[in-house]
This record gives sequence, structure tokens and C-alpha cells, in this order.
Amino acid sequence: MTCCWVGLKTARLILLLWTLVVSTHSPARAQAATAVEGAVGAAEVEANPGRPTVSTPATLTPVGYLQFETGTLGAEKSGEFSNRTGNQLDVKLSLSRRLELILQTEPMVLSDLGNRNDSEPGEVFAGLQTVLRRGEHGSPTVSVSYFRRLYASPAPELDIGTNRQSGLLLVSFDVRKFHVDTNAIVTEQINDSGIVHRAQFGQTLSVSHPVAGRLTLSAEIWHFSQPFLLSNAAGFLFAPSYTVNRNLVLDGGFNRGLTATSTRWEIFMGFTYLLPKRLWPAKSH
Repeated sequence: MTCCWVGLKTARLILLLWTLVVSTHSPARAQAATAVEGAVGAAEVEANPGRPTVSTPATLTPVGYLQFETGTLGAEKSGEFSNRTGNQLDVKLSLSRRLELILQTEPMVLSDLGNRNDSEPGEVFAGLQTVLRRGEHGSPTVSVSYFRRLYASPAPELDIGTNRQSGLLLVSFDVRKFHVDTNAIVTEQINDSGIVHRAQFGQTLSVSHPVAGRLTLSAEIWHFSQPFLLSNAAGFLFAPSYTVNRNLVLDGGFNRGLTATSTRWEIFMGFTYLLPKRLWPAKSH
């Protein structure tokens, strides 16, 4: 119950952050952002959320703009915990139209382990994503990414476990009004003794579709092998998102585990915010 109560307080904090971001995005700020868009191209300065789906888009964020993706995920009924609440944060910065730097972390993880409650900072990963082929005229965008763990946390993990390093093949494309993101993932997992190394393989498929104005619905199916359990984790994810403006996208939803070794339920909410000011001047043409 303690973790659930803390998770509720965290969810309220996220809602407060939403309100602050929306309220501070005044018409004057919006006009300033529009002026910047006019200078470097309106299509270039638009948030490109990677959350809340497991799939990551193959397309990159606008060049020179910091993008923050943050939220809270609450999970229950897993092999390692009764309840788990984690605050998630991704920071992205594209250095060019083909290269993006990414930092991933959970600043705090609160867990109900049955016999005790636990509070630990989560793991930290640094990575990069590069575009191999940019989608044009209906062709898909194809990218690859690599992540390396910088900090290993003692906090309990979700059903897909943790890894020391991972590589992804990412493909994104549009079919009529449907947007598709699909990933093939391989990670290196290490047992508790640090001696045995195993490869983990994952596949994700996310389909999104605008339904009413700025509201978009996403549905996803995903699978990861569990090499140390000799089993598989899989789930179905459903997530609505709402685009407040070019810089801000709100999201929420749930994930339902589909196998006996999958986390039974996950509920999440958060937002993606693209800072409206470029970190360095755009190149003149």
C-alpha cells in the first residue's frame, strides 16, 4: 500500500507538471516558437515522442533541440515484486539529421517486495541512434541504435529484466493514416553472480492512428525472450496521446502481460516536451 500511495502522489506530480508546462506556454511564447519554425522549417521543430510504447521510432528528434520524455509507470504482480512504481526520464538531442544522442534513466524506483518496501535510484543508460535510410515518398525510415549501461541499480526489474548493452534495428513507415513503428532488439543479460552471459531477443510492433483532432490511439504487441528463466515475456499495450502543440504531447495507457512470467499489469502516464529554443544556430542556406 505504501508504494501504491507514493505512486499516486507521483502521478499527481506529473499532472501538476503538465499544468505548469501548458500554462507557461503563453501566446507570446507560441508566437516566438512560430518565428523560429519559420526560420528553420515548421516540419523540423516538432516533438517526436518515443514514449509510451515499447517500440522506438526510427525517425529522430529535430536537430539542435533538446527533447524530454518523462512519466510514471506503475506495475503489479511480477516475479520480483508485488508492486513497483518508477519515474522514467529520457533526454534526446539530435546532432544532425542522421545522429541522435540519448540518455535513459529512472530517477527513483519504489517497490513493494512483499516482506518490505524498497526505494532505489533506477539504472542509467547512454546511447545513440543513427539513420541508415531516410523514408521518402512512402518508403520506410530505417535506423540502428546502441545503448550501454552506465549505472546498475539493485531495484527490481520488470519482466524483460536488465541488460549491460543492447542493439536495436528500427523501422518506421506510414500506411494510409496509420503509422507503424517496429523494432528488433538484442541485449546482453548477465546473471546475479556476474559470470553467465546470455543473449536476449525482442520484437515489437506498434500501430498508431489519429482518431479525433489532436487525439491519437496506439496499440502494440511485444515479445522478449527470458534466457535465465527459459521462458518468454509478452504483452499488449494500449495508449492514447494528445498533442497540445508542436512542443508538447501528453500520453497515458496500460499494458497487459500475456504470459505467466510477464508482469500482469502496467499503468503509465507522462508527457514529451521539445524545448522551443535551438541550442545552436541553424545553418544558413
